[in-house]
Amino acid sequence: MRIAELLRRKEKFISLEFFPPRDRALWPAFFTAAEKLCAVNPLFVSVTYGAMGSTRDNTMEIVARLKNECDLETMAHLTCMGASAASVNGFLDALVRAGVDNVLALRGDPPADGAACPFDGSGNFRCAADLVTLIRARHPSLGIGVAAYPEGHPEAPSAEEDLAFLKRKLDLGADFAITQLFFDNSVYLDFTRRARAAGIAKPLIPGILPILNLGTIDRLISKCGAHLPPGYLSRLEDAHRRGGPAAVAEVGIAHAKTQARDLLERGAPGVHLYTLNKAEACVEIVNSLGLGGNRGRGR
Repeated sequence: MRIAELLRRKEKFISLEFFPPRDRALWPAFFTAAEKLCAVNPLFVSVTYGAMGSTRDNTMEIVARLKNECDLETMAHLTCMGASAASVNGFLDALVRAGVDNVLALRGDPPADGAACPFDGSGNFRCAADLVTLIRARHPSLGIGVAAYPEGHPEAPSAEEDLAFLKRKLDLGADFAITQLFFDNSVYLDFTRRARAAGIAKPLIPGILPILNLGTIDRLISKCGAHLPPGYLSRLEDAHRRGGPAAVAEVGIAHAKTQARDLLERGAPGVHLYTLNKAEACVEIVNSLGLGGNRGRGR
């Protein structure tokens, strides 16, 4: 089922994002965590796709298994940076054969080593809008999500141009957007207000990341342009000094709970949790919202 159809129910929901391990030896632990997260019955789950398609095969297999073995509505991430039309079409065709009905269309990150990125000779796939156009033309029945940047894409010339680009992706056929992580709800609320004023009417789902380890902060934030409020950072650092990683996780989970509850109360359609495959933390957050156990495709 297309996620857009589920969103039309206008019910508050939780959705989850999984990160497929590159090493298949880690898959049993991954599916154990996924099984625990299935218990909160998310509206849908998404599975990431490594830079330059580096985890493409893993994404395909995992998204199909979560759909067909765990009875979850799934969405496969698909990046187009450096991809050929043939490779993208092959991935989309395989998704349809596997019964997966939704794709998150992303440009993707350039190579980490700074090497030039090989583009398709026809000039395709220089941005996510090109990918949305191809998906909608080749598989019109697929649901399409895209990314949104409440604090602006790091490469965008201005907030206004970034919003215009989001609108273009949605106007070309995407059904909804999921935001990159943020830690101050006023950022999302202001972003939503500006988006509506710019003529964007489709759902904007806020993405929330519970910080469980201080070591991940700089890397995650630098990739998406998010800012960590000074007061929150101080609480995390103080927790680390007092009690190490366990204390940091406690503060991070508490902040995510507060964020999610406030967003739902202030009109967000639902909350998308970036799980980092950490089942216990995410189950705790969802249970605190009272949303677990009453969602699912058609149930």
